[in-house]
Amino acid sequence: MKGLLFLCVQNSARSQMAEGLARAIFGEAVRAQSAGSRPAGVNPLAVAAMAEIGIDISAQTSKSVESIDPRSVDTVITLCAEEVCPVFLGDARRLHWAIVDPAAPDASLNEEKRLAKFRVARDQIKGRLAVLAALREVPPGPVAMEFHSSIRVHDLARSARFYSWLLGTQPREWTHRYATFVCSELRLNFVLLVSDGKELHHDTLYHFGIAMLDKGAVIDAYHRASEAGWQIEKRPRTTWMGTPLHELWLADPDGNLIELYARLTEEELAQRPADVNPVWLE
Repeated sequence: MKGLLFLCVQNSARSQMAEGLARAIFGEAVRAQSAGSRPAGVNPLAVAAMAEIGIDISAQTSKSVESIDPRSVDTVITLCAEEVCPVFLGDARRLHWAIVDPAAPDASLNEEKRLAKFRVARDQIKGRLAVLAALREVPPGPVAMEFHSSIRVHDLARSARFYSWLLGTQPREWTHRYATFVCSELRLNFVLLVSDGKELHHDTLYHFGIAMLDKGAVIDAYHRASEAGWQIEKRPRTTWMGTPLHELWLADPDGNLIELYARLTEEELAQRPADVNPVWLE
């Protein structure tokens, strides 16, 4: 992403704030522009809302979408909610973020309440831009063969019936506390867990998992995660207790645990050590 264009009808409030936020977030790495189908000048409340967070957009101007050089844009973000957004004819990736127009006329609002609406729109756009920025130049990740995940439910029987309908298959196995679905066409291993207040061990059921091709893929995922700066919860190892696996444990930014694993081949299983202690892999 090198050229970013924000569109709304008047290029007065939402798209102007978005342009200013993008300039602050991306700096020189991305060219940020904004435009509209009926440009009407930059709204003073947009300027005020942005000044509150240290961004000056007072020098920005409203522009017609027809004035934008298509060659300068590779991503277009429309911000209209109820209105019909301008059409940009260039060949670009398109995203739509429906943000309520803070400048919509409302005679019942005083100046402070009108400014509050601009703050809401500003913060919504800022949050979405933060995600867009985080998704730039994501390094290659591991190749997944299968996924498994789990959710907590209050009524295991009713939930098992619902997910049997939704996934098109019945649980492979269940106890009084969980039910396991295996959906080969979705590459999904899905577990329902009873939400009964009892603590679950993260190394057993309650986590998100990704199956890898083999031991080499688990080790490769470890190096990729390290290079990307992700948190390594447990370095890659071969475990023998329970289901023998080559496994790597990561933690996402909120501390949720992710297991990347590969099942052992028959040859690898034959090498099981007598003490069944984990064997570290690197």
